[in-house]
Amino acid sequence: MTTTELPWHMRGHYAPVPDEISATDLPVEGSIPPELCGRYFRNGPNPLPGEVSPHWFVGHGMLHGIRLKDGKAEWYRNRWVKTKALEGQDSINRETGEVDYTVSLANTDVLPHAGRIMALVESSFPTLVTPELDTIGPFDFDGRLKTAMTAHPKIDPVTGDMHFFGYGFMPPFLTYHRLNAKGELVLSKEIEVPGPTMMHDFAITDRHAIFLDLPITFQMRLLERGMPYGWDPSYGARLGVMPLDKPGEVTWFDVDPCYVFHVGNAHTDDQGRIVLDAARYAPDDVIAMWESDTGPAAEDGPAKEAGPAAAAAATGTARFYHWILDPASGKVEETQLADRSVEFPTVDDTRVGRRARYRYAVAEDPGNRSAIVKYDDELGTVTAHELGTEVVGGEAVFVPSSAPDRAEDDGWLLTLTTRRDGAGAQLLILDATNVAAKPVAAITLPRRVPAGFHGSWIDDSEI
Repeated sequence: MTTTELPWHMRGHYAPVPDEISATDLPVEGSIPPELCGRYFRNGPNPLPGEVSPHWFVGHGMLHGIRLKDGKAEWYRNRWVKTKALEGQDSINRETGEVDYTVSLANTDVLPHAGRIMALVESSFPTLVTPELDTIGPFDFDGRLKTAMTAHPKIDPVTGDMHFFGYGFMPPFLTYHRLNAKGELVLSKEIEVPGPTMMHDFAITDRHAIFLDLPITFQMRLLERGMPYGWDPSYGARLGVMPLDKPGEVTWFDVDPCYVFHVGNAHTDDQGRIVLDAARYAPDDVIAMWESDTGPAAEDGPAKEAGPAAAAAATGTARFYHWILDPASGKVEETQLADRSVEFPTVDDTRVGRRARYRYAVAEDPGNRSAIVKYDDELGTVTAHELGTEVVGGEAVFVPSSAPDRAEDDGWLLTLTTRRDGAGAQLLILDATNVAAKPVAAITLPRRVPAGFHGSWIDDSEI
């Protein structure tokens, strides 16, 4: 198969790299803030040489890491997560339908908790890795975890508890889990939903978990297309609010049909209402995007050349929305917060589940104009660090400054950028108080980094 015959997610700035490398003393333009002593890790799919992945979401996980210390970029390294899937094992027994959650692609997220660093994908157990990106192996919390684990757990910044869930295509379709601050699995509770929905993300407040039961569902007929999930308008759309002190007791709120891959944040307001914000796809947009990923629409048009964000942008894509859910009245308010298309929303981790003024996201508009944007919830304004048409921005990870009584946006945004022509990659450090300004520092990496998914800043104090 020639390069031009490969699917879009195997070409250009999505194309996998063929090997693992290490490099030291990376070139830096500008000045790395001395406070940034730690590691930036980013996860994403990277099929092995010679493999043709049927879908962007199902390539083998590869971690990319940059070590910062004392104002220097000490090293870059990339490593495949050495999973059973990488060795060729299948997670599903084709005769019985049973799932082996120790077989993992481990390709979606990477984050620390309770002294562990976990590479995550929503179809399996977490895979532990070291601060040097070596693989330790699958982890089931000493035998307590019996389902897959979402790639988007939420850590309560006050208690240190990690809240997460697992979903599956066979019962139980949805299970809520909680780790304490020591990393011990202390609670698992099934949540009843009508069927096998694809629930990629969820949210917490200081007293609730919010589940997104939306109409992308498991469909056996799609199994051979790489991702056996598709849009199902008959399923309905609803948001579920579960008090954390009453696990399993969920109040459901019907909402307009849509899909959400990623939430920004949630909080409980002074009236006891739950306020949730997220990157929301309207039905036409999610169908256009999903078909560009999984079906015949990928053969032609913008999806083949530019990928799902640009393809969806041609007709409209995810917009930043919020919902206000009132348990007292059962009513829902739904509002679009900004018009610019966004994905990968993030928030200051110390504000997870609490009211937060700022969100950060990646924007990509028609014409492939990419940017890192900052949304101000108080003013309702959006400011942008424009990257132009030839550079693609990745998820922006907020790192707070250590200043006492700092303002919420006092810190930095780390984003891994890749050129569309595949020529190279940089880690940009932006001043979060002045996102539109020139980067504080730009670290040039020794190779191209394929467009990927999610990452984390892991401070030295966490290792």
